[in-house]
Amino acid sequence: MPGLSFWREPRPAPVPRPGRRDLLLIGALLALTAAEGLLRPQLPAASLLVTAALTATLWWRRAHPLPMVLVSFGTGALIPLLTQDTVPETYTLAYLLLLPYSLFRWGAGRDILLGAAAMLTGLALTALTGDDPTPDTIGGLAVVSALAAAGLARRYRIRARTRELDQVRLVERAQLARDLHDTVAHHVSAIAIRAQAGLAAAPARPEAATDALKLIEAEASRALAEMRAMVRVLRDGPAAYDPGPVAADVHRLARPAGSGPPVDVHVDGDLDAVRAPLGGALYRMAQESVTNALRHARQATRVEVRVSVDDRTVRLRVGDDGSPARDTGAGYGLAGMSERAQLLGGAFRAGPDPVGGWSVAVELPLAGPAR
Repeated sequence: MPGLSFWREPRPAPVPRPGRRDLLLIGALLALTAAEGLLRPQLPAASLLVTAALTATLWWRRAHPLPMVLVSFGTGALIPLLTQDTVPETYTLAYLLLLPYSLFRWGAGRDILLGAAAMLTGLALTALTGDDPTPDTIGGLAVVSALAAAGLARRYRIRARTRELDQVRLVERAQLARDLHDTVAHHVSAIAIRAQAGLAAAPARPEAATDALKLIEAEASRALAEMRAMVRVLRDGPAAYDPGPVAADVHRLARPAGSGPPVDVHVDGDLDAVRAPLGGALYRMAQESVTNALRHARQATRVEVRVSVDDRTVRLRVGDDGSPARDTGAGYGLAGMSERAQLLGGAFRAGPDPVGGWSVAVELPLAGPAR
């Protein structure tokens, strides 16, 4: 049942903790309350005190949205009943509109349903005690409904975004697993071939068996290292047996000036020293970065790809001299590259370059992620 399902819906996570902005907001509202008391001397002190006291609900509006809604709307509904008179409201009290939004944004399903019932009850009591209840009730219901819709829209938009990012991570893990699968398969095939050659040559040349065992040991060590790396990632779907890209393929990204800015590729070091899965990841990140630069950089005159390899690290930097587009769409290329770099034990950074343009920097260890 949809209603029962919503009742059981958990709170979104993580819930932000109150911080400096909340303190500044509460301080500003207290100052506005004091200013309103000076500008409207006809306001009773009770109105100003209630307005100031209820600012505390903003501090806990995310962590405890239902109790804060009950306190605020309950106070507004009960004061007229207890005093037998309508207490003038301050303009500053409009900050309570943040509470319905917070309830629908951060509350659990049961909190939202209970809070909605409490708010409707509060509006009904206000309508019964007011001089002209119909316009105020309709206006209050419209405002609360709009805030509830905004909170729910934000809630489900963030949830959809999180799911899409999780899917990007799964795709990156799957691609890494396929690359590693191909590499391990290559090592196992080499072991089988060496063993067969050693057995065939052993009767005529006994030392051939020793040579074969040495080669098998080396191949087995490399295969074991790749297997240890493979268990760190998830693998989904059938493996692709087509040979994947390697680090040396970054040279293929170079292009002369034509329909777009030229792409220059500079390599410092031996790309053959980069193991196959790492090289494949490096190439894909370079390819994605170049594609983003050509697609999104405005008024760019060049795109530069630099790869450097030393004894322990391979570094990639892709930069352009254009200005980033204001709207780059809802793509997840950067999130995917960041996930891939983290899986390989490296570091990733993307953003505006201090000297102008946009740059992507990746640093990956040649030895693979720590185990």
